[in-house]
Amino acid sequence: MATCPRIQPMACKSLASHRFRNSSPISSIFNASMFSRATYPTASTVHRSKTFACRSVSVASSNFTWEDAVHISLPESFQDDPSDLTGYFEKVKLCNRGSDMQSEFLPFVIDDQIVGHVHHGFAYHLKKYANVFTFPRDDSVRVGACLSLHESLKTPEDRTHAVGNVVKCLGEEIIQGIRNEMYPVTSSFGAPVFFSLERAAAPYFGIKVYGVQMNGYVEKDGKKFLWIAKRSQMKQTFPGMLDELVAGGLPEGVSCEENLMKECEEEAGIPRSISNKAIPVGAVSYSDIKDYSYKRDVLFCYDLKLPESFIPKNQDGEVEGFRLLPVTNVANVIRRTQLFKHNCALVIIDFLFRHGYIKPESLGYLELLQSLKSGTCF
Repeated sequence: MATCPRIQPMACKSLASHRFRNSSPISSIFNASMFSRATYPTASTVHRSKTFACRSVSVASSNFTWEDAVHISLPESFQDDPSDLTGYFEKVKLCNRGSDMQSEFLPFVIDDQIVGHVHHGFAYHLKKYANVFTFPRDDSVRVGACLSLHESLKTPEDRTHAVGNVVKCLGEEIIQGIRNEMYPVTSSFGAPVFFSLERAAAPYFGIKVYGVQMNGYVEKDGKKFLWIAKRSQMKQTFPGMLDELVAGGLPEGVSCEENLMKECEEEAGIPRSISNKAIPVGAVSYSDIKDYSYKRDVLFCYDLKLPESFIPKNQDGEVEGFRLLPVTNVANVIRRTQLFKHNCALVIIDFLFRHGYIKPESLGYLELLQSLKSGTCF
């Protein structure tokens, strides 16, 4: 394998203005649709968090407390219509940006199968590794053009080593947040694995990534409550934001069920005697393009009914804390704010559909339902 070629300063400077920053704070916690005379919170309705709410345009979304989130969730905090689906549509939109940029990406093809999509700007950096990647003869993104692996790389092991070496050579200056976690590269779920790729590099190569996400709920006196997590401020992505009880990416060689039980233990201290009762309920998908990043994610959704006596306890330091809130209150937070990690909001919206909190009488019901699978689900 060739040594890492020197990357010229001008190339690094050019990339800095384009590279993906998925951990950037959101400029406002509230949906744009809330800033109307009819719904904007007044001083009398925003007790302790008055300053926080009134300055929300300039406050990073992670700078909120549980008290803020709980207050915002209360039905009486805002004069809004729970049947209005606008806030939910906005969350879907946040996960499905950049469709007009698809023409800027080259298909990444292995053995005649499209496994990803690479922006021509990122592909420029890969051209330094001609013993790993092959390219079209010209620099244009034309019909039929594609990026592929060198014909000498025939086995998954050889491909994993070669591409992994490129990722290490490019380093944090090009690919941010390297985690030393490997994801399988396939043409579809369950298909043969062509090679394994560093998790942080997945959106740069536009490969399809799979994950598991679980809504943990409790029933009390005929009402349903959801356990909600607040991510640690030390997380590389979406620090301090709200999350489901349990979520995690699906690494190579691990089944969805096994991965979910592992994440349950690590993130919420849920023993396997309880987590093995989680029910698979479907999937949501999205396709998000930003700069050089092309996220094509499929999230397998699970529901777990928890005992009233169970209290989650984080084991891996990635969660700041948990709160149990009525489902209707959680729905209010999603409709009204951007406090939830974007894709987690989609999984909870799916829960709201399946448990009857979003009803067919609401304008846009079917459109919203269909939009939860905006990405390719296979």
